[in-house]
Amino acid sequence: MKSREALRTIAELSAPQWGMVTAAQATSRGVSRVDLARLASTGELVRLAHGVYRDSGAPIDEFEDLRVAWLSTEPLQPAEQRIRKREAGVVVSGSSAAHLHGVGDLQAENHEFTTAVRRQSQRPEIRYRQRALEPDDVMIVDGLPTTTLERTIADLVEERIDLSLVADLLRDATRKTRLNTNRLVALLSPLAARNGHPRGDGQALLQKLEAIAGLDLASLATQIASSRELGALVSAEFLRRISRDGSSSSAEIATASARLALERTTHAESHDHG
Repeated sequence: MKSREALRTIAELSAPQWGMVTAAQATSRGVSRVDLARLASTGELVRLAHGVYRDSGAPIDEFEDLRVAWLSTEPLQPAEQRIRKREAGVVVSGSSAAHLHGVGDLQAENHEFTTAVRRQSQRPEIRYRQRALEPDDVMIVDGLPTTTLERTIADLVEERIDLSLVADLLRDATRKTRLNTNRLVALLSPLAARNGHPRGDGQALLQKLEAIAGLDLASLATQIASSRELGALVSAEFLRRISRDGSSSSAEIATASARLALERTTHAESHDHG
């Protein structure tokens, strides 16, 4: 195939895939591996890994290695088709998911994925775990199907990652978004006994993680007591919520108010420093 025609075909394939294309996708459209090698040698393509290339003009981002690994797990299927499969396909999970969400400080030694069926990889940098995920446990993050923060936290606890590291992730997650605590408790419940709590008591395990992260009521109270501005914010938020959430307990409202006030103060301080 002529170089111009090959480049046109590759551009069509790579445009919805962060400028990347797999050899399997290219050959299915008539671009041979010889054509790919020639285009790589002239600098039109950049070889990222075995069987995966990037248009040399496409931008690079911090998740490029993860995208390459994900594309290589099902090299023939276009990314847009795979994304529609969501929980039924290959889903970014574990430490890789935490990194993609931008929470915690875990160092992902492998690219971690969850699949509904058993899979193995001969590539040492790719690790699979088998699990049938629920639709609510998967979301799209930076264009990749990824386990939710709640599912990611539970997965890391299940892997027996140091709870202090998981607690750091939890703290970052609560400052980033509002977690579905009911779902998180349900996911943690099967892991409670192995972490020293009554069998099925996911709430106790979550409270332990919150205490380690400094998100429990006692820790929040200490922070509030040391800050006049934070105390004022908590009071205002508490009064607003108690008038709105009549069905919630005062303790629940107080905790939620304190966390929100702390988040606002943290964000304001970050903005001032920036």
